[in-house]
Amino acid sequence: MIHCARCRVHWDGDGGKPLMELNRILRPGGFFVWSATPVYRDDERDKKVWKAMVALTEAICWKVVKKTFFDSAGVGLVIYQKPVSSSCYENRRENNPPLCDQNNRSNSSWYASLDSCLVPLPTSSSGNTYEWPAPWPQRLNNKPERLSQKTDNEDIFDEDTKHWAALVSDVYLGGLSINWSSVRNVMDMNAGYGGFASAIIDRPLWVMNVVPISEPDTLSIIFDRGLIGIYHDWCESFNTYPRTYDLLHSSFHFGNLTQRCDVVEVVVEMDRIVRPGGYVLVQDTMPMLNKLSSILQSLHWSVNLQQEQFLVAKKGFWRPHDKVRK
Repeated sequence: MIHCARCRVHWDGDGGKPLMELNRILRPGGFFVWSATPVYRDDERDKKVWKAMVALTEAICWKVVKKTFFDSAGVGLVIYQKPVSSSCYENRRENNPPLCDQNNRSNSSWYASLDSCLVPLPTSSSGNTYEWPAPWPQRLNNKPERLSQKTDNEDIFDEDTKHWAALVSDVYLGGLSINWSSVRNVMDMNAGYGGFASAIIDRPLWVMNVVPISEPDTLSIIFDRGLIGIYHDWCESFNTYPRTYDLLHSSFHFGNLTQRCDVVEVVVEMDRIVRPGGYVLVQDTMPMLNKLSSILQSLHWSVNLQQEQFLVAKKGFWRPHDKVRK
């Protein structure tokens, strides 16, 4: 489900490209809940926008599940549902917007231009209409539908799930100097299949699973498991306010990263993201941990190296002092 309340997005603008992008990321059969003045006001501007939305949503085969107005709040909303198969697309009177050429469209959206076409809807592995993942929490550990059909990938997924369950239980939650009761906002800098987030799911925290653009694209697997994630290039700044995360986690991430950019710049960006009193938890080689330790200590973080493969660093409240002007 995607929810938008007074977000002031012109969904019908630029030939409907914003709504096409929303349609692209919405799961077949998924819902879009929209509360904005064009839904419930009748001045000329709002009526014009609503008329455009009606035409556009009908053209992409969205069904209106409910349109209503709440007198007590003075607002209204409309709930749309995306179709579960491409049959409606194929039976339209006009092929507008057209179906996308799948040969020219990858799943990745990093630095990708918006399309003005409809992505054909997938079918299940058996060739039937797309099926939703299993109910929560079963979907967390079920083999995702979009996992590659190659047998070795399924084996890797199973081993990855077992690996993180053991590591989190045996090491992270009890063997490291982290006060987990103070941790709420967590980021996994190279999430893979989301195994770390899955293993820590019973803790009262949430994990932003980051899929680096230079690593295998596993974001669809993360969402199929019922987790949340995003693409990112760690050679660039992360799109967030300063001091927003309580803990950053990575596992053997920096080796490949240092071949593309300066590790000092990455650590400084990590320092910007973590709140004072927050943590960085890194699993890596000792040469890399020593390098990270030196940089973090220069920023006045307290650093502990444990078991010759883990770095646990805690951010303090230090900031450079401005020189006193005479």
